[in-house]
Amino acid sequence: MKKLTFMKSPVAAAVSVVLAAGFAQPLYAQEQEPQQEQAQEEQTEVIEVKGIRGSLARSADFKRNSSGVVDAINAEEMGKFPDTNLAESLQRITGVSVSRVNGEGSQITVRGFGPDFNLITLNGRQMPGTGNTRSYNLENLSSEGVSALEVYKTSRAALPSGGLGATVNIVTTRPLARSGEAFSIMGKGMHDTSVEKGDDVTPEIAAVYSNTFADDTFGLAFSFSNYRRDFQIQRANIQGWQANVGLPTLEEGEFIDPRPIDEEGNRVGNHFFPKDMNYGIEDLSQERTNGQLTLQFAPIRDLMITADYTASRSLTGRTAFGWGIWNEFGGNINEYELDENGTAVYADISGNDGSFTAEKGTTEVKAQSVGLNITYDVNDDLRFWFDAHDSSNETDDGVDPGSNFFGQVILGSDQLDSKIYDYRTGEIPQVLINWANGTNELLPSEIDSNFSQFFRRPGESTVKQYQFKSDWYNNGTFNAPLVKITAGISRTDQTFGGYEAWSGLEGGPGFNPAFAFIFPDGMFTRNSTGDFLDEFVGGGADLLTNYYYTYDFDEAVARQRAYLTEALMGDDAYLADPFRDGIDSQSGVNEVTDAIFIQSDWDFDLFGYYSQLNVGVRYEQTDVTSTTQQRVERQVNWVSPSEWIMQYEPEDSQNFLTLTGEHDVVLPMFDLKVELTPDLLARFSYGKSITRAPLGNLAGGRSLSGSPKPGSRVGGQGNTNLLPFESTNFDVSLEYYYAPASYAAIGYFRKDVDNFIQNTITQITIDGLRDIFEGPRYNEAIASLESRGEQATSTAIFEEMLALGYGNEDGVIEPNSDDPLMVWNITQPSNTDSKKVDGLEMAVQHVFGESGFGLGVNATIVNGDVEFDVDSLTQQAPLTGLSDSANFQAFYEKDGLSVKFTYAWRDSYLIGVGQAQGSADAPPQFAREYGQWDMSVNYDITDRFTVFFEGINLNNETEQGYGRYEEQFLFARQYGPRYSLGARYSF
Repeated sequence: MKKLTFMKSPVAAAVSVVLAAGFAQPLYAQEQEPQQEQAQEEQTEVIEVKGIRGSLARSADFKRNSSGVVDAINAEEMGKFPDTNLAESLQRITGVSVSRVNGEGSQITVRGFGPDFNLITLNGRQMPGTGNTRSYNLENLSSEGVSALEVYKTSRAALPSGGLGATVNIVTTRPLARSGEAFSIMGKGMHDTSVEKGDDVTPEIAAVYSNTFADDTFGLAFSFSNYRRDFQIQRANIQGWQANVGLPTLEEGEFIDPRPIDEEGNRVGNHFFPKDMNYGIEDLSQERTNGQLTLQFAPIRDLMITADYTASRSLTGRTAFGWGIWNEFGGNINEYELDENGTAVYADISGNDGSFTAEKGTTEVKAQSVGLNITYDVNDDLRFWFDAHDSSNETDDGVDPGSNFFGQVILGSDQLDSKIYDYRTGEIPQVLINWANGTNELLPSEIDSNFSQFFRRPGESTVKQYQFKSDWYNNGTFNAPLVKITAGISRTDQTFGGYEAWSGLEGGPGFNPAFAFIFPDGMFTRNSTGDFLDEFVGGGADLLTNYYYTYDFDEAVARQRAYLTEALMGDDAYLADPFRDGIDSQSGVNEVTDAIFIQSDWDFDLFGYYSQLNVGVRYEQTDVTSTTQQRVERQVNWVSPSEWIMQYEPEDSQNFLTLTGEHDVVLPMFDLKVELTPDLLARFSYGKSITRAPLGNLAGGRSLSGSPKPGSRVGGQGNTNLLPFESTNFDVSLEYYYAPASYAAIGYFRKDVDNFIQNTITQITIDGLRDIFEGPRYNEAIASLESRGEQATSTAIFEEMLALGYGNEDGVIEPNSDDPLMVWNITQPSNTDSKKVDGLEMAVQHVFGESGFGLGVNATIVNGDVEFDVDSLTQQAPLTGLSDSANFQAFYEKDGLSVKFTYAWRDSYLIGVGQAQGSADAPPQFAREYGQWDMSVNYDITDRFTVFFEGINLNNETEQGYGRYEEQFLFARQYGPRYSLGARYSF
């Protein structure tokens, strides 16, 4: 282990105390006050233990000395965090598990409460969420400039509200926290084994610099990092399952249905069919850049001024190819097999199409935060603390160079006899298309235009926050065990806004009319599935459809743009422009929260045991304003057998809707810590915490699908009067600190949560929007087909209606006044009943003396009445993210060599309620259990120069998801391991 010894001047010592109390670790400062008062003004020798053991020791000390249930992870040294990703580091903490994006940790779940329930702060400041959420994507912030992560699992009156699960404070480098100059620079090359397009090795560089000047009265810290990664995702996907779809009358032998039959001859129970089945390959190139500048000035002993700026930018370019089928039911079903749960494991379905998709787009996420903090000690009894920051987080999926949109081109054919779905064996459902050409393979010359669509969906979340607090210390004023009173006020002004522009469906659509001649055979490349999803049983060359076509996205767009002109298509000319008819919708939410709090610290003997009490209350009042602009829907046209398109009134008919809401909360808290022995601590905590409704749910107004096919007539509507989730929390724990950097802990927690938010799907009709489906003309076409003994598939019905003269001059069927009103499934959030969650947390961290070996194991077991009842079709409000989890860490660190292995496991859990193409009962999405092995090896060539090797996802773990039952496949994703080799130089 490396050690660093330096001399700290009296000013620097004082500055460090004030800094700790004021800005860098505000709550830690309050909890550690008795130790801080011992700060000496003479020169002090500070010995900093670095490496894995030093990080674990500091984390254990922080946990031990804190009030309430708190955990932390500390940097092993400046510029070196235990994991390259902050979310991956947080999962080492008991009760914390991560959700992954693109194969790396992104957001956290704490004690079963998912990302929206956890508040992320940067040096005590609330950060804006990423996208249409309150949750902050941790992968976008580099770990090099971070000195510690603090996780507060119990309530704090002095903390900003929002962390019902936990509040995570990211502590960054502060120059006056240490005297003198320090510098660390790191460079490494990473190889992602999944990469097919892009560089085999991509670079990452990072540097951290800190220095103090003018007798440690001025400090500067700077960090910078740049990261690149090229990789590929292979996936299989079903967008949703439909419950109790219409089943045809089939002969015995054409179906298998093991469900019981009642006395009236009807099947008992529900049945479910997949709306589609598709496969895909995504090639991604990602670049992330982070920078932070911190300036500190302590002109006098009692004053500390800190100004800082943090910025990050993530750019992800994506090209994707996919292939698959779309299903409609009823008369389209030829054969099927259900399992005992009523889930289709085999189906032969006619109609619709098989397609090949190309997608292209670039997404940018930009975040920045500028802040000012002032800490002033008026005298020995009184301290003032003021903090202000202005932070923003912007996302935009339309920054692709040259196009400025996200685009999707779908080519294929509806010239088929039937489609086979088969999930009776293997881990991946199989698809086989019986094409009209008499084979199971579509020829390039038969590939036609289905449709194209183009999007631009930017959004921005901002937070302006002002916090003031004062600390009054009872230095003998009152003969009482009172140590300190902290009181403060704050205002948090948070906004979210964005718009969506959509081109509509261009290029036909739906093979009507046919334009196959636009695309030459040479435009398509036939590919084998030999190495596709080969980590799954039934994947790779074992897929029934073991080929797919790819083509150049830009060429496909250019050919359609060149041919499908206004002269040929009129108003339906192919424009490749998301703004062809203006902005489709835009919305904004402004949320202003004013808060006042008071908190007190007490030291006393309780039945002869030294005890510390922290008690306080926080009051908050919140006003919400939502402004939404939305288009006015006119009618839905049936334009091809598988495509239905919404028609809108002119853009100038759009209207704005403004709605308001408000609520207030009282949040008490109580923490008691008792030293049963010098090494054995007992804790008891009680308090209330909240999480406000997702920002997107607060946006008023209504939106309807622009492509409302049968089975997917869906829409959404917000609710500005949603009350926050409000949890009453109870914690009790025992912690035994039996050796340096070693401890064992066990704790029980319970959360009773009121105002659960349920996304309720309501079926409504809208005046003027009539439905051709099952209308008089539709039924007439069915009767005509059946009279001739023909199967009434959706394709046959469409063509028959055209033959009966019900299409316009463009071959499009428009609704009539005698058609029924279209039924829409509208999702709207509302507050419902209360739920309870409780669980156990267990952790052991042990360092084997001076041997260099160490071990850490923790596990969390959670349960409650918040689970999803898969057998019920009633809409439900469960808790997403609830799951057991466990983490393991083993390391060796001695004589300049450190080796660390980690394993993170998470049991299956509910991702969310509602599927993209699921039925109105809002079916669930579950993730299967996941376990990942990582490792790192570091070797010190000298005291300043270190080389290292990292391996991520060594076991090549894959991700899988399902619906109500495991047989209701939803997704499978394959990434591959990643390896890095690099070096670090520091002084």
